[in-house]
Amino acid sequence: MAGRRFLVTGGTRGIGRGIVLAAARAGADVVTCYRSPGESVNSLERELAETPGKHRVLQADAADERDVARLLAECEASLGGVDVVVNNAGAFQPKLYPELGSADWAATVQGNLTAAHLVTQRALPLFDGGGSIINLGSTVARIGMVGGVHYTAVKQALVGMTRSLARELGPQGIRVNTVSPGRIATEALDELPAEAAEQQRRLFSSFAALGRLGTVEEVAQVVLFLAGDQAAYITGQNIHVDGCV
Repeated sequence: MAGRRFLVTGGTRGIGRGIVLAAARAGADVVTCYRSPGESVNSLERELAETPGKHRVLQADAADERDVARLLAECEASLGGVDVVVNNAGAFQPKLYPELGSADWAATVQGNLTAAHLVTQRALPLFDGGGSIINLGSTVARIGMVGGVHYTAVKQALVGMTRSLARELGPQGIRVNTVSPGRIATEALDELPAEAAEQQRRLFSSFAALGRLGTVEEVAQVVLFLAGDQAAYITGQNIHVDGCV
């Protein structure tokens, strides 16, 4: 990834954080963003400060048009453009369908699908000579999820967006793919009470053919593969990183 310029939205926690650190450690320059300040932001800034390259961590909401404009302006000013855009930022609150209100639906669409659209469209003029756009989907879009009709709907919509953008942007040398993780072990599990965390690990591990949760690093490595030259003929795809659920 040496010399490549990455924009990763929602990059201070979970899978996004793993992608940011993997890209930076592989030699990329990285700009990322977060919505709310906290120790995860501070610790990421410390880790990136110890990693060679140009790295910026900004407060910006990927679902807010003005914030996105400011974020991409920073990419242009700091990095001179972008080669890879990873649409990782997302928002989801579980809610059973009979209780799903219009505001819940709208917030999920805005925080996941519209955010990816805003960032992608604003980033296009910053690509120079091709590049890669990677959308973070979810395996639940294929298998369904109780209490997640709104979430699975927008994640499936991302797959359609990916396919159409791949066709439209292909002539410009820009590849577009989706990575759909299954259940991944992130710090969110560690923040649960020990008994609840262990129960969730056992339950979700039992769903996967490999009998375990995935790791943040395993998802990040697939993203880096899609960003790199070895994936030069891969576009319009939805790659599941889920241990076969």
